[in-house]
Amino acid sequence: MTNHDQAAALRPSTLAWVQRHLQAGEQIIGCEALRGGITAEMRKLTIGARDGNTRELVLRSYVDPYYVERAQDSLIREAEALTALAGSEVTAPRLVAVDSSAEHPSLLMTHLPGRTVLDDDGVQTRVPLLARQLVAIHAVRPAERPRKYVALTTAESVVTPKGADAAAWAAAKDVIRKPTPPYEGRFLHRDFQPGNVLFDEPPPEEATTRITGVVDWATTSWGPADLDVAHCSANLALLHGPEWGLRFAEAYEQAGGALAATASERLYWMVRDPLALSEELSVVSQPWREAGRTDLTTRAVEQRLNAYVTALIDALG
Repeated sequence: MTNHDQAAALRPSTLAWVQRHLQAGEQIIGCEALRGGITAEMRKLTIGARDGNTRELVLRSYVDPYYVERAQDSLIREAEALTALAGSEVTAPRLVAVDSSAEHPSLLMTHLPGRTVLDDDGVQTRVPLLARQLVAIHAVRPAERPRKYVALTTAESVVTPKGADAAAWAAAKDVIRKPTPPYEGRFLHRDFQPGNVLFDEPPPEEATTRITGVVDWATTSWGPADLDVAHCSANLALLHGPEWGLRFAEAYEQAGGALAATASERLYWMVRDPLALSEELSVVSQPWREAGRTDLTTRAVEQRLNAYVTALIDALG
């Protein structure tokens, strides 16, 4: 087995488990660490057959004791989501195997082509594609609903950035203290954002940019479409500037998606996610810097977050 990265080497027990789920005559001939995972180790496995053909799988494994204790629920939800998405209009990995009770809980799935794109260049082209993809996700009707969404934050746990607009943040925290607005439930990805969407970006003289798949379904939930829109909007605001967070909600509606009926209800959902991100900005931004966005320091992201929360209060408050 060839390792492209020494850190990619599989633990013996995990290696044996993967081998049991390969087809007759297949073996692992390559293992490459994938960047971007926060809670789990991600690896791309190259599988070779006797006839010389190869295919690629992706292995998600939990090794940190903190996340191992919480892995069972995430792996089961991801396996159920991938099963529900099979045959839908949403391109997602196909489930190969899952073991949520192993020493290092793992999930094995097919590998999708494409790459994540976090650069500012071309964002105006990608935002409408992201919006249309999210509308398609929300149209999925699984035979069994996933669990109800988790709000992820409270007014008391919010971390106000240094130098932030105190009045805007106080107003935002007051908003999420209010009762939950009524909503029509939808199938939610719950972590839909550019880091979990794969793009095929051909040269300018060829075909146009397209989405090749959506990954990381470990937090799939049932709840208001506004939550997924809010999450992607907040990530776009931090990656590309606050204006792109506001534009995404517009693009979602232009793509046929439906959001909360009133401005106050929309504000309730829209501010929830940036307030939740305030508690883990350094964790969120680290993979972006590793992917090449070295300009997104924790301080720079804090400033964009403050500007975005302020913009939401001004626009919808």
